[in-house]
Amino acid sequence: MTTTVITNIGSLVTNDPALGEGPLGLVENAAVVIEDDKIAWVGPAGKAPAADETYDADGRALIPGFVDSHSHLVFAGDRTQEFNARMSGRAYSAGGIRTTVAATRAATDAELEANLVRHLDEARRQGTTTFETKSGYGLTTADEARALRIAAAHTEEVTYLGAHIVSPDYAEDPAGYVDLVTGDMLAACAPYARWVDVFCEKGAFDGDQARAILTAGAAAGLIPRVHANQLSYGPGVQLAVELEAASADHCTHLTDADVDALAQAADTTVATLLPGAEFSTRAQWPDARRLIEAGATVALSTDCNPGSSYTSSMPFCIALAVRDMRMTPDEALWSATAGGARALRRTDIGAVTPGARADLALLDAPSHVHLAYRPGVPLVSAVWQKGLRVH
Repeated sequence: MTTTVITNIGSLVTNDPALGEGPLGLVENAAVVIEDDKIAWVGPAGKAPAADETYDADGRALIPGFVDSHSHLVFAGDRTQEFNARMSGRAYSAGGIRTTVAATRAATDAELEANLVRHLDEARRQGTTTFETKSGYGLTTADEARALRIAAAHTEEVTYLGAHIVSPDYAEDPAGYVDLVTGDMLAACAPYARWVDVFCEKGAFDGDQARAILTAGAAAGLIPRVHANQLSYGPGVQLAVELEAASADHCTHLTDADVDALAQAADTTVATLLPGAEFSTRAQWPDARRLIEAGATVALSTDCNPGSSYTSSMPFCIALAVRDMRMTPDEALWSATAGGARALRRTDIGAVTPGARADLALLDAPSHVHLAYRPGVPLVSAVWQKGLRVH
């Protein structure tokens, strides 16, 4: 058993109102004791118990490690030209997701794993300590299963997304592809995954198809989550609430009924907002203020993927949420930590409280508000993951 005390913390965000001030449970001039991989003690620095090792935070802010509850990191290839054309106002006729599917299928296992590890390391340096990631760029039984197998070696939060789009191989037979996704592909993928997801959207899967996919996944022991209402109004949010999905992700185009449904299901289904996608596509921003004021539970995530949101930076997404989605700095930080934990139905992460996993990020700043106040500045100076200092 090894203990470490992080002392002289100028401002500590615990996300536990019982430990400090306000919803963030803020403690000034604080200390945290880590015992092995858990938080053992939290309180004023002057009352901290002795420990084997001491780390001096030098008056800086300490926050829970970010919980990135939505990403697509098992892929190969590059879509720079697509992004450049979109930002330059030019038409672009390449295949979008299909371009990544072709590159991913052609990549070796080693190449896919190296790319995954590179992105995970990149995110960790920016304070992310829990990562969810999905399949969805293979769209064959073998390629989806290998994507999940590779992901499962690096994170416990793995999502089966065979229903990302209809596979190009089934362009003339979408019903046949749904049969594959709910049959042989699901059987091959379920052992590696915790979650099942579907892109419920025009041009992808309609409400009936999405319900069939999520229901089959649930029968195989996977918990539903839904890509919902990103590009247009549709049935995704209502379906997520109906099936008690852990999260409805994107939530860009919402009716009053959708907002009410998410508010009523606040303890079950989290509205996960992904501002990197709107930034990278110049699309309408999700209205976080509307959701929060209605009583919905809101999470923030990167949606890191090679096409529509190629960022692994949770601090960047916090800055976007504050600037363009009408969130306060406190709300954005909570959503990027405790909110993400809720979206993954986890109680051991997203907070700095005794018994929680020791996932922490030290900021080179006196307050968490600097994450939005100084956008683009690399403020994360140290990261602890499961009690080990990894950055």
